[in-house]
Amino acid sequence: MLKAILTIDDIASQNTPALVDYLNSKGIRPVMFAVGENVERYYDEAVYALKNGMVVGNHSYSHPHFSQIPFEEGVEDILKCDRILDKLYADAGVTRSFRPFRFPYGDKGGEHKDEYQKFFKTHGFDKLSDREVTYEWWPESGLDKDIDTFWTFDFAEYNIRKGSGFTVQNVWDRINDKAPQNGGSVFYENSLNILLLHAHDETEELVPGYYAKFLDYLLENGVKFEKPEFFRPV
Repeated sequence: MLKAILTIDDIASQNTPALVDYLNSKGIRPVMFAVGENVERYYDEAVYALKNGMVVGNHSYSHPHFSQIPFEEGVEDILKCDRILDKLYADAGVTRSFRPFRFPYGDKGGEHKDEYQKFFKTHGFDKLSDREVTYEWWPESGLDKDIDTFWTFDFAEYNIRKGSGFTVQNVWDRINDKAPQNGGSVFYENSLNILLLHAHDETEELVPGYYAKFLDYLLENGVKFEKPEFFRPV
């Protein structure tokens, strides 16, 4: 069986409500990671996501490279986003049951990586359950122990931009690559995959309904989306 958990980065955006409606129509429960600045800009859209069943996690306030800023600055960036999310959940009338975090760019803080992991543990952040991820490189990289949420497959559709040379065909090639040099294969049956997609209006402008195109294809080819579960490391 092909099993996956969907994660979506960089909400909120203009296309967030349409994305939420699509996911609900397909019975897909993702984890959406919010950038604080984006939530401030598209607050009603973020509220809509919560009111319609999405789990919204912390993706930092300003989306920095955490290895390039002082640890104290990084912590404040995370906490600033967290305060916005506390207000967002309250305004939506939804209990904030889980507090997952994802580093922008997968940049875990460089020399401060261990300090960030201790911070997550002492400040009540939750780990996305990854017990069914069986790739050997997952524990070899310490991802089974890290509290922040990483991924096994990145659609990379955020690269579709005018003049970039990266097209929808490149995304299809990534999806159908059975033996990628990095990460896992969507169609690898022996492990749960954690998929990474983005909520970007820039992509929507160039490829309307991009998320439906890619996710429909996965559904048609037997991928079963699992409901994300979390636990708090002790």
